[in-house]
Amino acid sequence: MVVCGDDGLAHRLAAELRGVYREQVTLVVPPTGRGVRQPMAGRARAASVALIDRVVTVVNRGNGGSGDTLAPGERVVEAAEPTEAVLAGAGVERAAALALVYDDDETNIRAALTARRLNPRLRLVLRLYNRRLGQYIEELLDQAAGLTGGDGAPGRGGTDGADISTTVLSDADTAAPALVATALVGSGKVVDAEGLLLRAVERRPPGPGEVADPGLCTLALLSATSNDPAGDEGSEDSGEQGPRLLPDAAAVAAATGRGTVVLEQLSYSGPPLPTRRGGPPFASLFSPRLRWSLAGLVAAVVALAVALTVVARDNPLHATYVTLLDLFAINEPAHHESTGRQVLQLLSMLVGVLLLPVLLAAVLEALGTFRTASALRKPPRGLSGHIVLLGLGKIGTRVLTRLRELHIPVVCVEADPEARGMAVARRLRVPVVLGDVTQEGVLEAAKIHRADALLALTSADTTNLESVLYARSVRPDLRVVLRLYDDDFAKAVYRTLRTAHPSALTRSRSVSHLAAPAFAGAMMGRQILGAIPVERRVLLFAAVVVGGCAPLEGRTVGEAFRAGAWRVLALDTAGSASGEEGAPGSGLVWDLPDTYVLRAEDRVVLAATRRGLAELLGPRARSAT
Repeated sequence: MVVCGDDGLAHRLAAELRGVYREQVTLVVPPTGRGVRQPMAGRARAASVALIDRVVTVVNRGNGGSGDTLAPGERVVEAAEPTEAVLAGAGVERAAALALVYDDDETNIRAALTARRLNPRLRLVLRLYNRRLGQYIEELLDQAAGLTGGDGAPGRGGTDGADISTTVLSDADTAAPALVATALVGSGKVVDAEGLLLRAVERRPPGPGEVADPGLCTLALLSATSNDPAGDEGSEDSGEQGPRLLPDAAAVAAATGRGTVVLEQLSYSGPPLPTRRGGPPFASLFSPRLRWSLAGLVAAVVALAVALTVVARDNPLHATYVTLLDLFAINEPAHHESTGRQVLQLLSMLVGVLLLPVLLAAVLEALGTFRTASALRKPPRGLSGHIVLLGLGKIGTRVLTRLRELHIPVVCVEADPEARGMAVARRLRVPVVLGDVTQEGVLEAAKIHRADALLALTSADTTNLESVLYARSVRPDLRVVLRLYDDDFAKAVYRTLRTAHPSALTRSRSVSHLAAPAFAGAMMGRQILGAIPVERRVLLFAAVVVGGCAPLEGRTVGEAFRAGAWRVLALDTAGSASGEEGAPGSGLVWDLPDTYVLRAEDRVVLAATRRGLAELLGPRARSAT
């Protein structure tokens, strides 16, 4: 496996592949001491760049010499850019899979096109923030792989059935559900992948005499303790007191007093966030006072038209026309008309004089409404029970979208008026406070004292930590969620905050830690549908072809279940017998009996732990490539 990246996700992904899947990994990173790379747009792309790049390769020979800090099975290549020479030196031509997780989308796309040319049978995993572009790139590279492989089937590529597909993922999309679920205690955790919507609900322990609803199945048992001073609560180091993924029926029955995560609802919700077209509603263009003024003038015109019809014994249509002419002062003076007609003409001219300022006010209010519709909204005065979201970068934008899909009130705080998520906030009409969150008064403007939770998702760890500490001084019982760069630092912050505020809910999350399992699973093949966080552990959902998988093929659903490792959830009738990628979710059968025998041509959706999925897919993936 080859992993190329310039931030913590690359190192976390390499550790995931080594520690969980037991794979040999080559890690391509920028030279030591170099900061995060700038986008490639605008830089010189001459052929001499490949010659100027100095590639420093450090190979771990396993002799434990001095200065050798690499893990067994790891090879590190230091290069400024993933050029063709760098990829060739990293062994892409012989690799089974390549992950491109640079922070710049253009860098990943360029490297993917180069890698596909060097090795048409390579399995590619790309990190792209632009989801629409990612779909096009995925289809393009799959089609190129299929045509090069000789069988003309996109995404398959070879005659031996090796999976050489391309998978495009986003760390923001992968981590956003976990961050949202952490901020909303007891709410559902949703994975939406290729039309399949999985909803896992966290339920509190049942009271005396109550019976917990098992749902469709129990995915996990939560930690037995509510506060772990060691800071490992909910992690794999918690032992028997920590969460237990995919327990059997006996373990669920014996776990009294422990919360559960159950699968409750499975349905497709349709496209999220439909784009609002046009401007604001017509009713919002004018204030109530102006609408009443317009209504009064219209009533006066109607009354004058009726009076003219009676006085002049005229046709109602003609009387209305004459009244409008008098209203706008373009009719001939009624010198030789009756007294009643002259009085009505004067009254019509008076109403016309009153109409001019009302029309001017209507135009000004309409222009102001359209202008404020594209501007940022301010938090309403009586707002309460909302979530304060700090930072509208990549992660913050995705989290904001998820929260609005759930119809949860949000107030955003952002220091950069040109941030990535400002356009999304305007489109969703979400209140935004512009200012540095570390400055006094900014959090107060976001109504932090009446908020339910604080999501600190800026790119600076110190800013997130400072804002959380200040918010805790205002509201000691406030529920807070921090985005921190390093998972070890996140655990240390979590331990300290839980010790200082034992009665408040605190969660610290590392985006690279949340996203790495999905990227690692995709490198083993395009089976991963999504991931659901269970405290500090991760439960994966995958679509697997039964053929060639010894723990599943020829066994019943009950026999194939392995507690703590994997569990068959549904049969995908839309998947083809040859194992080509179908559209999961369009033909799922969820009520599979335990006596159903899994056949080689079946394609099943299962829940698995990381180690369980590695054991289930690892040998088959290696033999296929």
